[in-house]
Amino acid sequence: MSSSQYEFILTSRPEPAVTLITLNRPKALNALCSPLFVELNNAIREADNDDSVGAIVLTGSERAFAAGADIKEMKDKEYADVYKNNFLESWQDLTKIRKPIIAAVSGYALGGGCELALMCDIILASPTAKFGQPEINLGVIPGGGGSQRLTNAIGKSRAMEYILTGRTFTAQEAEKWGMVSRVVGEGEGEVVKEAIAVAKEISSKGQVAVQAAKEVVNGAYELNLAEGLRFERRIFHGLFATKDQKEGMTAFAEKRKAQFTNS
Repeated sequence: MSSSQYEFILTSRPEPAVTLITLNRPKALNALCSPLFVELNNAIREADNDDSVGAIVLTGSERAFAAGADIKEMKDKEYADVYKNNFLESWQDLTKIRKPIIAAVSGYALGGGCELALMCDIILASPTAKFGQPEINLGVIPGGGGSQRLTNAIGKSRAMEYILTGRTFTAQEAEKWGMVSRVVGEGEGEVVKEAIAVAKEISSKGQVAVQAAKEVVNGAYELNLAEGLRFERRIFHGLFATKDQKEGMTAFAEKRKAQFTNS
Protein backbone atom coordinates (compact mmCIF):
# COMPACT_ATOMS: atom_id res chain seq x y z
CA MET A 1 0.00 0.00 0.00
CA SER A 2 1.48 3.39 -0.94
CA SER A 3 1.36 6.58 1.14
CA SER A 4 -1.47 7.89 -1.01
CA GLN A 5 -3.67 5.07 0.29
CA TYR A 6 -3.03 6.01 3.92
CA GLU A 7 -4.84 8.82 5.72
CA PHE A 8 -2.80 9.15 8.92
CA ILE A 9 0.73 8.07 7.96
CA LEU A 10 3.26 8.60 5.18
CA THR A 11 5.64 5.90 3.94
CA SER A 12 8.83 6.28 1.92
CA ARG A 13 12.14 4.59 1.09
CA PRO A 14 14.90 7.14 1.86
CA GLU A 15 17.44 4.34 1.31
CA PRO A 16 16.90 1.19 -0.79
CA ALA A 17 16.81 -1.04 2.29
CA VAL A 18 15.13 1.39 4.74
CA THR A 19 11.41 2.05 5.16
CA LEU A 20 10.51 5.40 6.77
CA ILE A 21 7.06 5.70 8.34
CA THR A 22 5.93 9.18 9.40
CA LEU A 23 2.88 9.75 11.61
CA ASN A 24 0.79 12.38 9.86
CA ARG A 25 -1.99 13.93 11.95
CA PRO A 26 -0.44 17.41 12.28
CA LYS A 27 -3.55 19.20 13.59
CA ALA A 28 -3.87 16.64 16.41
CA LEU A 29 -0.11 16.55 17.17
CA ASN A 30 -0.13 12.97 15.84
CA ALA A 31 -2.57 11.77 18.49
CA LEU A 32 -2.88 8.01 18.20
CA CYS A 33 -6.38 6.98 17.16
CA SER A 34 -7.41 3.40 16.29
CA PRO A 35 -7.52 4.01 12.49
CA LEU A 36 -3.94 5.37 12.66
CA PHE A 37 -2.79 2.20 14.43
CA VAL A 38 -4.49 0.03 11.81
CA GLU A 39 -2.51 1.88 9.11
CA LEU A 40 0.72 1.81 11.12
CA ASN A 41 0.44 -1.93 11.77
CA ASN A 42 -0.26 -2.56 8.07
CA ALA A 43 2.72 -0.47 6.91
CA ILE A 44 5.12 -2.02 9.42
CA ARG A 45 3.93 -5.55 8.61
CA GLU A 46 4.42 -4.83 4.91
CA ALA A 47 8.00 -3.66 5.57
CA ASP A 48 8.63 -6.70 7.76
CA ASN A 49 7.51 -9.02 4.94
CA ASP A 50 9.54 -7.20 2.25
CA ASP A 51 12.86 -9.00 1.77
CA SER A 52 14.46 -5.83 0.38
CA VAL A 53 13.90 -3.95 3.67
CA GLY A 54 16.51 -4.37 6.41
CA ALA A 55 15.28 -1.86 9.01
CA ILE A 56 12.39 0.51 9.70
CA VAL A 57 12.41 4.12 10.96
CA LEU A 58 9.33 5.53 12.71
CA THR A 59 8.95 9.27 13.28
CA GLY A 60 6.44 12.09 13.69
CA SER A 61 6.89 15.83 13.18
CA GLU A 62 9.34 18.34 14.66
CA ARG A 63 6.63 19.42 17.09
CA ALA A 64 5.40 16.00 18.16
CA PHE A 65 6.40 12.39 17.70
CA ALA A 66 2.96 11.64 19.11
CA ALA A 67 1.36 13.75 21.82
CA GLY A 68 -0.66 10.85 23.20
CA ALA A 69 -3.65 8.67 22.50
CA ASP A 70 -6.71 10.33 20.99
CA ILE A 71 -8.70 11.33 24.09
CA LYS A 72 -11.73 12.38 22.03
CA GLU A 73 -11.92 8.83 20.68
CA MET A 74 -11.87 7.18 24.12
CA LYS A 75 -13.53 9.60 26.56
CA ASP A 76 -17.06 8.17 26.19
CA LYS A 77 -16.13 4.47 26.07
CA GLU A 78 -17.61 2.18 28.72
CA TYR A 79 -15.85 -0.58 30.66
CA ALA A 80 -17.75 -3.42 28.97
CA ASP A 81 -16.78 -2.05 25.55
CA VAL A 82 -13.05 -1.62 26.22
CA TYR A 83 -12.81 -4.95 28.07
CA LYS A 84 -14.81 -7.01 25.58
CA ASN A 85 -13.01 -5.55 22.56
CA ASN A 86 -9.57 -5.66 24.25
CA PHE A 87 -9.03 -1.94 23.56
CA LEU A 88 -5.36 -1.05 22.79
CA GLU A 89 -4.36 -4.72 22.39
CA SER A 90 -3.57 -4.15 18.70
CA TRP A 91 -0.91 -1.60 19.75
CA GLN A 92 1.26 -4.54 20.78
CA ASP A 93 1.44 -5.83 17.17
CA LEU A 94 4.47 -3.60 16.74
CA THR A 95 6.42 -5.74 19.21
CA LYS A 96 5.92 -8.87 17.05
CA ILE A 97 7.84 -7.38 14.10
CA ARG A 98 11.12 -9.20 13.46
CA LYS A 99 13.07 -6.40 11.77
CA PRO A 100 14.58 -3.58 13.87
CA ILE A 101 12.43 -0.48 14.35
CA ILE A 102 14.18 2.81 15.17
CA ALA A 103 12.13 5.64 16.69
CA ALA A 104 13.28 9.15 15.72
CA VAL A 105 11.65 11.35 18.36
CA SER A 106 11.28 15.15 18.23
CA GLY A 107 8.93 17.20 20.37
CA TYR A 108 6.23 15.56 22.46
CA ALA A 109 6.22 11.79 23.06
CA LEU A 110 3.58 11.63 25.77
CA GLY A 111 1.24 8.90 26.95
CA GLY A 112 0.64 6.65 23.97
CA GLY A 113 3.44 8.45 22.14
CA CYS A 114 5.94 7.53 24.86
CA GLU A 115 4.60 3.95 24.82
CA LEU A 116 4.97 3.80 21.04
CA ALA A 117 8.61 4.93 21.27
CA LEU A 118 9.28 2.36 24.01
CA MET A 119 7.90 -0.42 21.76
CA CYS A 120 10.62 0.36 19.21
CA ASP A 121 14.03 -1.31 19.39
CA ILE A 122 16.20 1.84 19.38
CA ILE A 123 15.18 5.38 20.33
CA LEU A 124 17.09 8.37 18.99
CA ALA A 125 15.94 11.72 20.39
CA SER A 126 16.16 15.30 19.22
CA PRO A 127 17.19 17.79 21.95
CA THR A 128 13.57 19.02 21.84
CA ALA A 129 12.05 15.64 22.76
CA LYS A 130 9.80 15.52 25.84
CA PHE A 131 8.68 12.18 27.26
CA GLY A 132 6.05 11.31 29.85
CA GLN A 133 3.07 9.24 30.92
CA PRO A 134 0.50 11.86 31.98
CA GLU A 135 -2.51 9.50 32.05
CA ILE A 136 -2.90 10.08 35.81
CA ASN A 137 -4.11 13.61 34.94
CA LEU A 138 -7.03 12.04 33.04
CA GLY A 139 -8.08 9.73 35.87
CA VAL A 140 -6.52 6.61 34.34
CA ILE A 141 -3.14 4.86 34.05
CA PRO A 142 -0.95 3.95 31.06
CA GLY A 143 -2.73 1.27 29.02
CA GLY A 144 -0.34 0.62 26.15
CA GLY A 145 2.58 -0.80 28.09
CA GLY A 146 3.93 2.37 29.74
CA SER A 147 3.97 1.06 33.32
CA GLN A 148 5.94 -2.02 32.26
CA ARG A 149 8.30 -0.71 29.56
CA LEU A 150 9.08 2.61 31.23
CA THR A 151 9.91 0.77 34.48
CA ASN A 152 12.22 -1.58 32.56
CA ALA A 153 13.85 1.40 30.84
CA ILE A 154 14.41 3.86 33.71
CA GLY A 155 13.88 1.88 36.93
CA LYS A 156 11.03 1.55 39.42
CA SER A 157 11.50 4.71 41.49
CA ARG A 158 11.74 7.07 38.51
CA ALA A 159 8.91 5.35 36.62
CA MET A 160 6.73 5.49 39.72
CA GLU A 161 7.43 9.21 40.19
CA TYR A 162 6.67 10.18 36.58
CA ILE A 163 3.62 7.93 36.23
CA LEU A 164 2.12 9.08 39.56
CA THR A 165 2.77 12.80 38.97
CA GLY A 166 2.20 12.88 35.21
CA ARG A 167 5.25 15.12 34.82
CA THR A 168 7.37 15.10 31.65
CA PHE A 169 11.12 14.51 31.34
CA THR A 170 13.62 15.73 28.77
CA ALA A 171 15.61 14.01 26.04
CA GLN A 172 18.76 14.67 28.06
CA GLU A 173 17.31 12.96 31.14
CA ALA A 174 16.10 10.04 29.01
CA GLU A 175 19.62 9.64 27.61
CA LYS A 176 21.21 9.81 31.07
CA TRP A 177 18.85 7.10 32.35
CA GLY A 178 19.45 4.82 29.37
CA MET A 179 15.95 5.04 27.88
CA VAL A 180 17.20 6.53 24.60
CA SER A 181 20.40 5.55 22.78
CA ARG A 182 21.47 9.15 22.40
CA VAL A 183 20.39 12.72 21.79
CA VAL A 184 21.16 13.68 18.19
CA GLY A 185 22.44 17.12 17.08
CA GLU A 186 20.13 20.07 16.83
CA GLY A 187 18.33 21.15 13.68
CA GLU A 188 15.18 20.23 11.82
CA GLY A 189 15.21 16.69 10.50
CA GLU A 190 18.59 15.82 12.06
CA VAL A 191 17.24 13.03 14.25
CA VAL A 192 15.45 11.45 11.28
CA LYS A 193 18.62 11.68 9.15
CA GLU A 194 20.62 9.97 11.88
CA ALA A 195 17.95 7.26 12.36
CA ILE A 196 18.01 6.57 8.61
CA ALA A 197 21.83 6.35 8.73
CA VAL A 198 21.66 3.82 11.60
CA ALA A 199 18.95 1.86 9.76
CA LYS A 200 21.11 1.85 6.61
CA GLU A 201 24.08 0.53 8.58
CA ILE A 202 21.96 -2.22 10.17
CA SER A 203 20.58 -3.08 6.72
CA SER A 204 24.11 -3.73 5.46
CA LYS A 205 24.43 -6.70 7.83
CA GLY A 206 22.94 -10.15 7.23
CA GLN A 207 19.21 -10.06 7.98
CA VAL A 208 19.17 -13.49 9.63
CA ALA A 209 21.80 -12.44 12.19
CA VAL A 210 20.15 -9.03 12.74
CA GLN A 211 16.77 -10.61 13.46
CA ALA A 212 18.40 -13.23 15.69
CA ALA A 213 20.23 -10.47 17.62
CA LYS A 214 16.96 -8.56 18.14
CA GLU A 215 15.33 -11.76 19.41
CA VAL A 216 18.04 -12.53 21.98
CA VAL A 217 18.27 -8.94 23.28
CA ASN A 218 14.49 -8.93 23.79
CA GLY A 219 14.87 -12.28 25.55
CA ALA A 220 16.92 -10.51 28.25
CA TYR A 221 13.67 -8.88 29.47
CA GLU A 222 11.64 -12.08 29.48
CA LEU A 223 14.03 -14.80 30.69
CA ASN A 224 16.14 -15.26 33.80
CA LEU A 225 19.91 -15.09 33.27
CA ALA A 226 20.55 -18.84 32.99
CA GLU A 227 17.70 -19.31 30.49
CA GLY A 228 18.74 -16.19 28.58
CA LEU A 229 22.33 -17.38 28.24
CA ARG A 230 21.17 -20.80 27.05
CA PHE A 231 18.77 -19.19 24.56
CA GLU A 232 21.52 -16.91 23.24
CA ARG A 233 23.92 -19.83 22.83
CA ARG A 234 21.37 -21.93 20.95
CA ILE A 235 20.55 -19.09 18.56
CA PHE A 236 24.30 -18.49 18.11
CA HIS A 237 24.77 -22.19 17.31
CA GLY A 238 21.89 -22.05 14.83
CA LEU A 239 23.55 -19.26 12.84
CA PHE A 240 26.28 -21.74 11.87
CA ALA A 241 23.69 -23.25 9.53
CA THR A 242 23.51 -19.99 7.53
CA LYS A 243 25.42 -18.97 4.43
CA ASP A 244 25.95 -15.53 5.97
CA GLN A 245 28.00 -17.03 8.83
CA LYS A 246 30.29 -18.80 6.34
CA GLU A 247 30.59 -15.65 4.21
CA GLY A 248 31.11 -13.30 7.19
CA MET A 249 33.86 -15.37 8.79
CA THR A 250 35.54 -16.22 5.48
CA ALA A 251 35.53 -12.54 4.47
CA PHE A 252 37.09 -11.64 7.82
CA ALA A 253 39.84 -14.25 7.37
CA GLU A 254 40.45 -13.04 3.82
CA LYS A 255 40.46 -9.37 4.92
CA ARG A 256 37.66 -8.35 2.57
CA LYS A 257 34.14 -6.93 2.93
CA ALA A 258 31.46 -9.56 3.46
CA GLN A 259 28.75 -9.91 0.80
CA PHE A 260 25.75 -11.10 2.78
CA THR A 261 22.86 -12.80 0.98
CA ASN A 262 20.44 -12.85 3.94
CA SER A 263 20.42 -16.65 3.87
